[in-house]
Amino acid sequence: MFTWFGDLTARERRTMIACFGGWALDALDVMMFAFVIPTLIAVLHLTVPQAGELATITLIISAFGGWIAGALADRFGRVRVLQITIAWYAVFTFLCGVAQTPTQLFWFRAIQGLGFGGEWAAGAVLMGEVIRDKYRGRAVGIVQTGWSIGWGAAALLYTLFFAIMPKEIAWRAMFFVGILPAFLVFYIRRFVEEPEIHREAKSVGSALSQIFAALKPPYLSTTWRVALMVTGSQGGSYVLTIWLPTYLKTVKHMSSVGTGGYLLVLILGAFFGFVSGAYLADGIGRKATFMISAIGSAVVLLIFMLAPIGNGMILLVSFIMGYISLMMFSPMGSFMTELFPTEVRGAGQGFCYNVGRGLGAVFPVMVGFLAHRFGLGPAIAGFGVIGYAVMIVALLMLPETRGRSAAQVPVAG
Repeated sequence: MFTWFGDLTARERRTMIACFGGWALDALDVMMFAFVIPTLIAVLHLTVPQAGELATITLIISAFGGWIAGALADRFGRVRVLQITIAWYAVFTFLCGVAQTPTQLFWFRAIQGLGFGGEWAAGAVLMGEVIRDKYRGRAVGIVQTGWSIGWGAAALLYTLFFAIMPKEIAWRAMFFVGILPAFLVFYIRRFVEEPEIHREAKSVGSALSQIFAALKPPYLSTTWRVALMVTGSQGGSYVLTIWLPTYLKTVKHMSSVGTGGYLLVLILGAFFGFVSGAYLADGIGRKATFMISAIGSAVVLLIFMLAPIGNGMILLVSFIMGYISLMMFSPMGSFMTELFPTEVRGAGQGFCYNVGRGLGAVFPVMVGFLAHRFGLGPAIAGFGVIGYAVMIVALLMLPETRGRSAAQVPVAG
């Protein structure tokens, strides 16, 4: 199953390792907030809408961070921007742990978003250009499994810290661990090289004009369709991942340890979903993989939130939910690499993925506002299904890209 990994060059493997580590630690820093939302509501006296706003601000600012970082990666190099963004989000995650008021936490979360969004933009383009066409789909997809590893680490730390520490200290300790990604920068500086395809590409203008390069013809038609697709996928995913810990604690009345256990099952499903999506992307194509994941996610989410199932059955459904809903993210990087030519690839991917992420961030904050009226479960289910429907509509307007060379992408996508 993994014999292809041995066929990769040392350079391809080192790039995979660096991006895998960056994505895993990215998830660790971002997902730990979802686990501490109930504690922040109690300790900092937040309302549910305020908690939703804290979750959303990072994602909205990440849209700008990813867009700008992608353009800078076109201009100054993928590797250099990757290092800066990783160090950035690590430092500001750490600072979240010293916040004394909701306002301070809000601003630390907001500034963290610049690095969070930028890391994916630089790393995805780097992977897409270094890994050869034959293995791009599965390689980028396997790197995406790093998200489930980081998410799982956040769940384990949550379970451990809240079992041995008072909640007033435990939530801060979670954020202090967020400094760990900064050490990955040293590995990247020593072992990861800039892609040849980027070094040979001609710049399309100044750094400022590069930011808007993908928003002009002939790239604009591709850009808005991809951004719409990502908006739907991220919106559907965020309402689940951000609000599920709170749902399990407040609606299903689980303890912190019990919540962590159930989430670990969902995360285990996500890991296998990422792996399956990686191989399906090369096997049946990027679009078919997206469709299976989007339709399946909508169905399972409705069952999870609305069907009268007990906690025992939720364990099984959690695994299926993690599997089917996270599968869609494995082909994302390779799909966008194959839709944008090298000279605007960073700007295009950075804009689409992170603006989609920023717009998708509206979904969880709307859940927070409407949960009081309709209940948390129905609010999660409703906005999740809307997100997946938006993704499907956008996919119908995009081409299949399996087999495209990163060096020979049609100008109009």
